[in-house]
Amino acid sequence: MIDGGLLAVIAGLALADSLNPATIVVITLILLTVRHRPVGSALVFVLGAMSTVFALGLLIFVGASAAANAVGEGLVWLRRAVFLIAAITLAVAGVRRLKDRERKGIDLPSWFGVWTAFPLGILVTGADLPNAFPYFIAIERMIAASVDLPVGLLVLAGYAVVYCIPCLVLLALGMAHGDTVRARLGKVLTRFSTGTVRRSVPAAVGLIALAIAVLTIAFWP
Repeated sequence: MIDGGLLAVIAGLALADSLNPATIVVITLILLTVRHRPVGSALVFVLGAMSTVFALGLLIFVGASAAANAVGEGLVWLRRAVFLIAAITLAVAGVRRLKDRERKGIDLPSWFGVWTAFPLGILVTGADLPNAFPYFIAIERMIAASVDLPVGLLVLAGYAVVYCIPCLVLLALGMAHGDTVRARLGKVLTRFSTGTVRRSVPAAVGLIALAIAVLTIAFWP
């Protein structure tokens, strides 16, 4: 079994992780640009994303559990690795805010279709997972609580579903309200895929300070 409090924490982490720009942007592009079977393509893409989250989570959970059992300090090093990833992500984001940066246009690859949406879901989600530190924190919490494998599988499956909820909600809205939703999505996509991101020293300092704080937590005795 799993404690209700821990389950609530993991659900909260999954909700935070679900606000993932990469997967949401792809669903937006499908709704805006795909004319042949857009709904089927979007659902297959979401299935690829969901499968990636579950499969990699299972691999990390089983491997880290074995390491923790074999080495007494296994959980300590797992925690440090999780927070180190988070600190690096924040530091890189902070450094990038120190100079102006032109946004690059976003588009689906030319080979995208209903039959290739699944591997694209795998690629997009897999490439973005190193930045998804709530995901690693959730797994670390499960290992620390000695969650059994069968229960862990159910929790990871639930995490994968929650991870994809914004994509599914966006898809449902697109199906229900068609042109209205597409028009609004087009404006948002244009806003965030064109123009220049201006340098911001306060934002950079804040992100780097947060990275240092996270790094301190990682190696706190």
